[in-house]
Amino acid sequence: MLDGGMTMSCHSVNWPPIFSAKVHKNRTHYRTRFNPSIAIQPCSVLVPSNEGEKLPESKKISRSQTPDPLLSPENTVGIIGGVSVFSTLAFLEKLVRLSSRNGEDSIPFVVCSDPAISRQLPISFPPVNGKGSRIRLNHGNIVKILRRKRVFLEQSGAGCIVMPSHISHAWLFEVSEGCSVPFLNMGDCVARELKEAKLKPIEAGRNVRIGVLTSNASQLAGFYEEKLQNQGFEVVLPDKATLEHVVVPAIEALKRKDKEGARNLLRIAIQVLLVRAVNCVILASDEFHGLLPSDDPLHKNCIDPMDVLARFTIKWAQSIEKKALLRSKNDVRKVEVGLEIPFLFVCMVAVISVLVGYLLNR
Repeated sequence: MLDGGMTMSCHSVNWPPIFSAKVHKNRTHYRTRFNPSIAIQPCSVLVPSNEGEKLPESKKISRSQTPDPLLSPENTVGIIGGVSVFSTLAFLEKLVRLSSRNGEDSIPFVVCSDPAISRQLPISFPPVNGKGSRIRLNHGNIVKILRRKRVFLEQSGAGCIVMPSHISHAWLFEVSEGCSVPFLNMGDCVARELKEAKLKPIEAGRNVRIGVLTSNASQLAGFYEEKLQNQGFEVVLPDKATLEHVVVPAIEALKRKDKEGARNLLRIAIQVLLVRAVNCVILASDEFHGLLPSDDPLHKNCIDPMDVLARFTIKWAQSIEKKALLRSKNDVRKVEVGLEIPFLFVCMVAVISVLVGYLLNR
């Protein structure tokens, strides 16, 4: 349960539901409000979601152009959700828990979640068995929906955008194009964290090998492959037999709500990659999130990109907060110096006046 001060706004059916929060450790306060400025002039905030209408050209948006943002802190995080509601909620839980574990308030965030995009996915996303690729069939509608969310979050005061969903990252380039604030790339975050870990290759004379386990090797694995290779890693993907006889059955087991069966198949898929001398396995699929218990022996060999994205998001928010605090201290110092100068001038005038008076009276 999220423990803190929260704001929920509900709009018309053409508007995605939003959720914003700044979580405090020792206070619980909930409220629902209707934002009249948004209700009266919706087009000034977000374009209508009718599929037949054109998406306007992306424009740079600054806080000065948004007179009344939903959240004002510079380190507000905008979260594009809706593709997988459970993934979004799990990411929020990580964000709150990791950013407030030292007794501090959680970082401020605003979430835009629209289930409309989920209805597009069965048409646009290729089946897990890899038979045929239809990711371009409804590509335009998916991108329009995600871009509307991004623009909405920018105008809501977000200083950074994240998309905690592997499926959404298939359209990351198009969605982030023209964004006025940093847009964190999950693949970049994972590759950078692995680089910072300074891993040693298991087999001498080879580069460090990283396994990427996903339900669709041709689409989502390639997203990680480029980022990892740019950092000098060798990428290992599951072979066709592993995909067809282990990975796909694992996802099908999840659909049947056979979680234990899916977990056992996931363990097999991880082992198949580990015997190929990989240092670790990236669980690059929304279906695998949270499937492996934290006390499982294989857990230490796996990387959950959602954990990595949460850590990088918190680092960004904390760095912005520190910069804002430093600017505030500098501004206070400037004011203090500004006050000191007139005071010194008055003192000098007083001293000179006393000296002149003394000399005249001699």
